[in-house]
Amino acid sequence: MAGTTVDEVLAELAALEDPRVREVNERRGDDHGVNLGKLRAIAKRLGTQQDLAHQLWGTGDTAARLLALLICRPKAFERHELDAMVREARPPKVHDWLVNYVVKKNPHAEELRLAWSADPDPVVASAGWALTTERVAKKPEGLDLAGLLDVIEAGMQDAPDRLQWAMNTCLAQIGIEHPAHRARALDIGERLEVLKDYPTPPNCTSPFAPVWITEMVRRRNET
Repeated sequence: MAGTTVDEVLAELAALEDPRVREVNERRGDDHGVNLGKLRAIAKRLGTQQDLAHQLWGTGDTAARLLALLICRPKAFERHELDAMVREARPPKVHDWLVNYVVKKNPHAEELRLAWSADPDPVVASAGWALTTERVAKKPEGLDLAGLLDVIEAGMQDAPDRLQWAMNTCLAQIGIEHPAHRARALDIGERLEVLKDYPTPPNCTSPFAPVWITEMVRRRNET
C-alpha cells in the first residue's frame, strides 16, 4: 500500500508486540516480539516499496528490519549498501533473511561472497559461507571444492558459533551434492565432531555432517 509512512508501520509493529513471542525469540538471539506470520501479512499488504524498506532498515528496529527485507527490491541494492547492512545485521533472523532473501538475488552476490568469506568478523564471514553453500548446491562450476574442504578442515572446529554452523553446512552440502568429495567430507566431519551432540528433535535430521550427508544421500537414492 503506497503512501504508508514509516511511523505508521512502526506503530502497527508495536501493537503486534507479544511478550511470549519475544521471550522465545530472545532465546535464539532475536530481539523482537512480532509473530512472523503477522509480519509477512503486513509485507503482503504493503507490497514492494524500496524507499520504505530503506527507512525501516534505518530505524535499527529488528521487526522493522525484517519487514524491510520482505518489501525491498533485492536487485536494487548497491554492493556497498549490502556490505554495510550485513555488518549491522547482528540478530540471527535479520542476518538469515538478509542473506537468503536479498543478497542471494543481488547481482553483486558473487563478489560479496568472495569478500565476506575471508572477513575477520565471523558473522560477516558466515554470510560468505552461506553464499558459498548456495553455489556448492546450485552453481559449483569454478569452485575449488577440495580447497574449500581444506579451509573447513583447518578452521571449522575452533570457529565461533555462527561461522562454525555456516562452514558445517557447506561441508554437508559438498558431501551431499558431490560424490567425488563425499568420503573426505564424511571423514572431516567424523574427526572434527562439530555439532555431534547437537540436540535434534524427533523426526529431524541431525546437523552433524556425517549423519546429515548419509541421510540426505539415502533419501535421494530412494526416489
